[in-house]
Amino acid sequence: MSLRLLFPTPIYEASLAGDRGFEAFNAELEESCRMLAAEDRAGRAWCRQHGYGGYTSYASLDDLPRRASVFETLKKKLDRHAAAFADALAFDLGAGRLRLDSLWVNILKPGAAHTGHIHPHSVLSGTVYVATPPGASALKLEDPRLPLMMAAPTRRADADEAQRAFVYLQPQAGTVLMWESWLRHEVPANAAKAERISISFNYGWR
Repeated sequence: MSLRLLFPTPIYEASLAGDRGFEAFNAELEESCRMLAAEDRAGRAWCRQHGYGGYTSYASLDDLPRRASVFETLKKKLDRHAAAFADALAFDLGAGRLRLDSLWVNILKPGAAHTGHIHPHSVLSGTVYVATPPGASALKLEDPRLPLMMAAPTRRADADEAQRAFVYLQPQAGTVLMWESWLRHEVPANAAKAERISISFNYGWR
């Protein structure tokens, strides 16, 4: 007997922590994220209106790489990782290319969460992690076949990672996680006593 594993769901994982000058770069990222949270009135208003437990620039700022040089440097790093992931996925981009469409800051307070969602109109999505204090939320990924399983039984507790309905990835500062944008994901409640800081992004094909 043999099993053929078809239609996999690849997750790209890398780290910026090995880059030269990472600690200073990451500290500057954190400072810039906190500065945005303090100055972005529209973003804070959006968070209050939508019950976001902390701060996100998602709906208020679309120019982070032009706003601060540290975000432009981050963009260049992410461009290289996105190109590597696209190659591993065997994407045929033709005359187009992957371009960073959006980049936004997330500061999640203790106890706050971000419910399950996908990123429509994008090709690749992901997050780079800036501050992950002890107890900070993992990234929860959902098997994309889950809505189609209907009468299927649940998986055993000892099931391999590839056979689970949900997988939790625990990032560290500098971790880069990337996935195809149709993959449903969420951030469970932040059990840390401090804020969890990350920067999310989308790449489009054009």
